[in-house]
Formats: sequence, C-alpha cells, structure tokens
Amino acid sequence: MAWNWQLPDWPNFQYEASAIAPYEERFLLSSGEIIGAVQHVNQSERDQLRIELLSDEAMQTSAIEGEMLDRQSVQSSLRRHLGLAPDSYPSKPREQGVAEMMVDVYSSYAEPLTHETLFRWHEMLMSHDRRLETIGAYRQHADAMQIVSGRYDRPTVHFEAPPSDRVSDEMTRFVEWFNGTAPGAAVPLTALTRAALSHLYFESIHPFEDGNGRLGRALAEKALAQNIGQPSMIALSFTIERERKAYYAQLEQHQTTLDVTSWLEWFAATVLAAQKVTLERVGFYIAKAHFYDQHRDSLNERQAKVIARLFRAGPDGFEGGLSAENYISITGTSRATATRDLQDLVGLGALTRTGERRYTRYWLDLVE
Repeated sequence: MAWNWQLPDWPNFQYEASAIAPYEERFLLSSGEIIGAVQHVNQSERDQLRIELLSDEAMQTSAIEGEMLDRQSVQSSLRRHLGLAPDSYPSKPREQGVAEMMVDVYSSYAEPLTHETLFRWHEMLMSHDRRLETIGAYRQHADAMQIVSGRYDRPTVHFEAPPSDRVSDEMTRFVEWFNGTAPGAAVPLTALTRAALSHLYFESIHPFEDGNGRLGRALAEKALAQNIGQPSMIALSFTIERERKAYYAQLEQHQTTLDVTSWLEWFAATVLAAQKVTLERVGFYIAKAHFYDQHRDSLNERQAKVIARLFRAGPDGFEGGLSAENYISITGTSRATATRDLQDLVGLGALTRTGERRYTRYWLDLVE
C-alpha cells in the first residue's frame, strides 16, 4: 500500500469544489452570527468568554492525544498570557506551554506562516517533555515515523510519514502553499477548503517528533481566522474530541489517497458543528449578563456563591442538576438553610425545580 506522499501527484489533492460550496456559505453566515453575538457581551464577559473558549480548546486538543490537563492551571496561564488580571492558581509547565501556544495562535493569526512560527509553537507545546531528542525543530531521527497501535510485537501501522531527510523540503513546500492560498495571495482558497487541506497536508508530513496533531489543529484555526479576518474563536478541538474515533478514521483513510472530497466534507461539517457550540457559549454569556442584571441585588452570600459555581460549570451545568446536597457541600450550611435558600431562588425565578424528594434538582433559569 502506498501512502499519499508516495503517489506521483503528491501533494496535489483532488476534490469536488461544488460539494464543499454549501458548507462554505454556511460557515461565512455563522461566522457573521458569532461576530454579531459577541458584540452584545460586555468587555469583562468577553474576556471571560475568550478564556473559556481558549481553555476548552487547549484542554480538548490535548485530550484528543490522550493527555489530560488541569483546567484551572490552563485558565490561570491564559489570563497571564492575555494580559488579564492573574489569579492565584499555580501554573504548571504542561498547561503553561499549551496555553502560551493557544494565545500565540490567537494573537498572530494574520501573520504569514513561517518555519520559525512552527518551531516556536512546538517549543511552547513540548518544552516540558525531556523524552524528545528535538524540540523546536523538525525531526531528524533515522527511524520511520509511524502511527501504530496494537501489540508491541504485532503492531498495526495506520500511517507512515515521509523519512526525516525529506521533511525540510516538504515543509518548505507546505509553508509556501499555506501562504500562497491565503486571502489576497496568488491562489486563494475558500476558508473550509484551505483549513481542511492544511490540516491533512501537515499531518501527512508529520514533521515533528511529537505534537503534530495539536499543531495541525492550530494551523486549521489559523487558516480559518485568516479567511474571516479575525480569530475564529470556534470550538474546533472541543468538537473533534467528541468525534475522535471518526476523526482518526478520516485521517487514516485519506492518507492513502489524493482524492479528498469526503475528508473536506467531514471536516467542514465538524467546523459548522463547532460554530454551533460557540454560538451556544456566546448565548450563555449573554444570558448570564441578563441573569445578574435581574438578580444580583437579591442574592445572599450563600446563594451568590452557588450561582457563581453553577455558571462556572458552563452551559451544560452540573451533571444531573444541582441537588440540596450540592448546595450544602458548596456553602457549608445546614440542610434547613439550604432548603430555604433554594426555595427563595425558585421564587425569585433564578432557578427552576424538577423532581420530587431525593430526586429534586435545580437548574439555572436563563432567558437569552
């Protein structure tokens, strides 16, 4: 079996542009919706929205690779790198690195891609990992770069990348292609097509010892941001992580062919789903602002603490809803006081109630 980079026409990917056109139109419409919706959020909430979206992306782009991060540490690092008021939570090296890379991708989206950009991102991402021979530079080892699974003595090879001695030339061609297909360049490509191709192209070269998946998704984010003229702020990695098995299957399937129409369709649908998630997040923050406008002066200290905790849980809230036991645990109050506080919150219209007795649960009552 030949890999895509071994085929005679590499890297001339073939696809049906007409199949992607409807996705491209929907992407631009949704991008406008997100930009318009964000304008309804005040600056403080907008900063927190950035923190939430970027931390979700940082967490999930690592989770796709099987790496779990400390969310509070990621958010603390993001606040520092974005120049926002820092908190007291310690910043750990792994979380510090991915947060620094995410902010760099976010803030430098308009700049042309260079080898140095990729080296900088790789060093930020992998500086904590002393197992690697090469950090901040393309791989140089003589061993084959393979994606494998299964038993050590009987591995399944899902993909083999070009040998290391080809990587420098391949990446020079990739960087020229990426910049040459940007808006206003010689051969501009539409947003979703360029982002999908850049991700598959980069992953097929697999130029670094480790971190290629995270860098490849960052490149897709950069491509989307350049095409809409501002950071995309979409939950791409968050959405891919939900479809991780399909994501890897799509990559594997399209690393043996240059006909990539179905890859573009899958990737485009994923981006549109990611935009929907982002719109839901923005709507949540607008609803949060309205909630506090209505209820801020009516909450006692215990109630305010629990409401803040519910908002920190995000649009999905507590799994299974807020219980009286949750309230007692968060506030340290008595059951009688918790019951009275919760009844007051329902009466105020701040919470809704479902269930009875021990199955009683409470939910934020939000109107966007």
